[in-house]
Amino acid sequence: MPAAPRKIIHIDMDAFYASVEQRDFPEYRGKPLAVGGSPTGRGVVATASYEARKFGVRSAMPSRQAIQLCPQIIFVSPRFEVYKAASRKIREIFSRYTDLIEPLSLDEAYLDVTEDKLQIGSAMEIAKRIKQEIKEELQLTASAGVSVNKFVAKIASDLNKPDGLTFIGPSKIESFMHTLPVEKFHGVGKVTADKMKAMGLFTGGDLKALTEEELTRRFGKSGQFFYKIVRGIDEREVQTHRETKSLGAEDTFTYDLTTPEEMYKELDRIGETVVNRLKKNQLQGRTVTLKIKFSDFTQITRNQSFTKPISDFDSIVETARALLDKVDMNEKPVRLLGISLSNFHEPEVRSRKPRDPEQLELFP
Repeated sequence: MPAAPRKIIHIDMDAFYASVEQRDFPEYRGKPLAVGGSPTGRGVVATASYEARKFGVRSAMPSRQAIQLCPQIIFVSPRFEVYKAASRKIREIFSRYTDLIEPLSLDEAYLDVTEDKLQIGSAMEIAKRIKQEIKEELQLTASAGVSVNKFVAKIASDLNKPDGLTFIGPSKIESFMHTLPVEKFHGVGKVTADKMKAMGLFTGGDLKALTEEELTRRFGKSGQFFYKIVRGIDEREVQTHRETKSLGAEDTFTYDLTTPEEMYKELDRIGETVVNRLKKNQLQGRTVTLKIKFSDFTQITRNQSFTKPISDFDSIVETARALLDKVDMNEKPVRLLGISLSNFHEPEVRSRKPRDPEQLELFP
């Protein structure tokens, strides 16, 4: 007898940072709001309220562009401690129903409710209750997608935002995927979507017409994933701990940096944050990556790998400085610097075969 389908919920908070600000400050309600960025045009938008989104303002958009699209937009500075506190309460609500929770960020997570704690049985009913409890206890709204696998549940949660609840059952998955535009596929970025369209691939149905071999030839390992997904196959489990790929910190500056001395000073400060995060999570890495964004918004990364793992301030910052020194700046001012560490090794298990490091706590 085939195994019963899993019951997966994807919860995605609606314009999370902006919604928290509008909840806490009534003067922002009903107005176009951007968390992050600035009215001077510096920095980028972290989250835009739905009122701002109507004008085309989006996350990761430069402030300058947001102002052009919506001159009346209000910029506020992020309050991450407040967002983290709200996120903790949201996870407490999740845990009333299941312990199988996979946080993706402060504002979204997968839940496996195949066997829920309260023996409700219906994933749709559980999603309704979670949404209602978030609304009553935090005065915030969430959208939920319900299906038999993670991929479809995530797409479903985005279909009727804000405050949406969408179920895509097993019998509907293939027909749904057939008409889904390729840019709506989770994991397909703009570059890949443009590449697909240039090949005449516009929907899931177009992808499904290709063999697994053809998809792999065109898109590498991702082709194997596309082959399964357009057929509604996603065997990934909800992971309560996910592998940390990298850990780092970066900063967008209030004024452009033009001298090495200014950049070294900022790298020291960023490096200290990185080291503290490594210590907190008991991680060491073998690869240091330097990220540089220039005033014209072009961006580059440079990295260096070591045979032994590192986590100390001097090694990380000196490597970042050395990588910076090798970059031909072409007299371009620097808007952002970042340092990250990857290729992890956990110091407490050096004497044994290293196990996979756990995910950083995203609902701290």
